[in-house]
Amino acid sequence: MHTSPRVRTLSLLQHCKTSLPTNHITQIHSQLISNDLTQSPTIVARLIQHYCASKAPHATHYAHLVIDQFYRHNNGCNPYPLNVLIRCTPPVDSINIFASWVSKGTLSFDDFTYIFVLGACARRVKALWEGLQVHCRVIKHGCVSNVMLQTTMIHFYVNSNAYAFARKVFDEMPVRTAATWNSLIAGYCSRKEYARDGLMLFVEMLNGKCGVKANDTTVVCVLSAVSRLGTLEMGVSIHGYIEKTVCDIVNDVYIGTGLVDMYAKCGLLDSALNVFMRMGHKNVHTWTAMVSGLAVHGRGKQALKFFNDMTDSGISPNSVTFTSLLLACSQAGLVEEGLSLFHNMKNKFCIVPLPHHYGCIVDLLARAGHLVDAFNFIVSEKVESDEVLWRSLLHACRLHNDIVMGERVAKILISMQPKLNLEACDRSEDYVALSNMCASAGKWEEVAAVREAIIETNPAITSYLQYSYFGLIVLCGFILLFC
Repeated sequence: MHTSPRVRTLSLLQHCKTSLPTNHITQIHSQLISNDLTQSPTIVARLIQHYCASKAPHATHYAHLVIDQFYRHNNGCNPYPLNVLIRCTPPVDSINIFASWVSKGTLSFDDFTYIFVLGACARRVKALWEGLQVHCRVIKHGCVSNVMLQTTMIHFYVNSNAYAFARKVFDEMPVRTAATWNSLIAGYCSRKEYARDGLMLFVEMLNGKCGVKANDTTVVCVLSAVSRLGTLEMGVSIHGYIEKTVCDIVNDVYIGTGLVDMYAKCGLLDSALNVFMRMGHKNVHTWTAMVSGLAVHGRGKQALKFFNDMTDSGISPNSVTFTSLLLACSQAGLVEEGLSLFHNMKNKFCIVPLPHHYGCIVDLLARAGHLVDAFNFIVSEKVESDEVLWRSLLHACRLHNDIVMGERVAKILISMQPKLNLEACDRSEDYVALSNMCASAGKWEEVAAVREAIIETNPAITSYLQYSYFGLIVLCGFILLFC
């Protein structure tokens, strides 16, 4: 049976779940204009969704044109198409779109408009001021009683590190849903300094008469707080609560992973292994949590065995997994295994090494006394500009009493630093380290040369640098002993 272009266009627009090419979207748009369907809020909103989902650089511009055309022929009483545009665009654009329509004053916003704008403010970094202004408009227009809007407001304030504002909104809410409690608990638990507040709020949720039960999201958040604080008793109590009321950890990978991480970080590695073995399904985060726990407890060989089991089960490791494995090799002195892991990370799993991966290898080689290999590694990997790596190697040179390599590394660090000035005199630690190493080897002439180098490179610091006959330097009010 033959169908008209109008019917085919509407069907494609409404039922297509995947992103369409931009030229197909413009063809659909043309059909909508030809059939006088561009005044339907639902159809226009769906068209905007497709434009915003397109990867073409000019697609978003078309979405703006659709909005302008729609409201040019309407009295602005239906904000649904604008809400869709705000929800589907990047945070900065969403905030700018809302601000533009506020300035026009031709459109009445509803609760969802404010929800989507506050969500954009929550996703954007440093948008506290914009969100505060949106909050003021919410109060002005009497939308404060909407629970979803208030929950989004809490989420925004938490993401902006404005915990006092978030708690004030929470306390003033007459009705709270599970999402409301989870928003504030998750915010508290994500920061160590507020983790205890998150646990207290969780206890209040359980003991209070709010009529809301904790769910899987709640317990995952509080388990992360326990991991940060190391409060084992609370963690065991939460585990018992999970087993009795929430779910069986065998069937929930996220709660199981949280328990593995919590027990490992609280020092009960056997309990972490027990939970791990009971889990029916494990993802990369579960394996990584277990490997990390083994690494922290010095079980390097067992961590490598778990890594092999992980890859054999078809799960690919991520960057964090390799960080834990390299740390395990470093603490267990497994030099060859650590170097092999680093090689496989780059070549087999195509993971680009991050600064802390290089740091783990330098630490691995330096702990084992392979200072020359650590030096050559930094040079061969072309990360000579990383001062942290050089300082890690310099510390190892002092531990292994390798004066020659220590002098070489210290001089590299000194050459990398900008000239000292009165504001940055605390960066003289490399001069001090070099002087200490020379002094420990009895090279007193070189000690004096290093001290003079500080004055030569920074004449302005001479009034702050005073010598004594007892090997002391007074630098910016601090007394440094060279020995």
